[in-house]
Amino acid sequence: MDESAPRQERLVFAGLVGGAQVLGLASVVLTAVWMGHYRGGFSWDGSSFQFNVHPLCMVLGLVFLQGDGQIHTDADTFIYYLHAPLELVGRVFRNEAKRNVKILHGIIHLLALVVSIVGIVAVFDFHRAAKIPDMYSLHSWCGMLTIVLFCVQWVMGLMFFLFPVASSWLRASYLPVHVFCGLALVVMSIGTSLLGITEKLLFSIMPSYSTFPAEGVLANVLGLVLVLFGVVLCYLITREEFRRPPNPEEESLSVHFKTLTEGGTPDSP
Repeated sequence: MDESAPRQERLVFAGLVGGAQVLGLASVVLTAVWMGHYRGGFSWDGSSFQFNVHPLCMVLGLVFLQGDGQIHTDADTFIYYLHAPLELVGRVFRNEAKRNVKILHGIIHLLALVVSIVGIVAVFDFHRAAKIPDMYSLHSWCGMLTIVLFCVQWVMGLMFFLFPVASSWLRASYLPVHVFCGLALVVMSIGTSLLGITEKLLFSIMPSYSTFPAEGVLANVLGLVLVLFGVVLCYLITREEFRRPPNPEEESLSVHFKTLTEGGTPDSP
């Protein structure tokens, strides 16, 4: 965010960033409390306690870490959000070399991917031990689609932007796709989490769910927190005034994108 922005605007930005961090951390804590207190805890022994690792890892990896690690771009400059919990990276890394920011972005997304894979392995191991069929529910279909697209997005970002093997023309062409896919993955991750919450509640406490048991209320609150996290994140990502001002390192992609979309030349204004 530009230093020339009005003070009130910068305060709003800081408040939204802080609010997103609180909501993201709250979603992880609520998931841990639900699985730890109401579902008995965590283990890696093929029991239901191993299943509990799955929702915690997916919320931590695909929702919180992925949301925090998003760097979004548009036609002329980079909209960037957070790259580490509880830090206003939009201000701290405003003047950092773009490559350093990209490396941080890639590392956090790699961490999100590793944590998510642990969650996937946990649920498949549990299903195998309990002789439960795999991949039959809408939640599992959406989850697998999300994790596969997340892997593809990470690899494409690695090849196009961190260690570019493509020409500037191809990178400029792919840039809007990368932006859109990043935002879509956040929405898909939260939507899949909501499906998983509902599925778990129906499997676990369906007879008493309508009587507002404490576990059901906590899970419902978790769902609302995830939705609010997604709303705040999308707002921060898409607002024009929260864009990262371009630096000379970014001008090449900007010029190429302008040439592609407006028929301009590198010398045209």
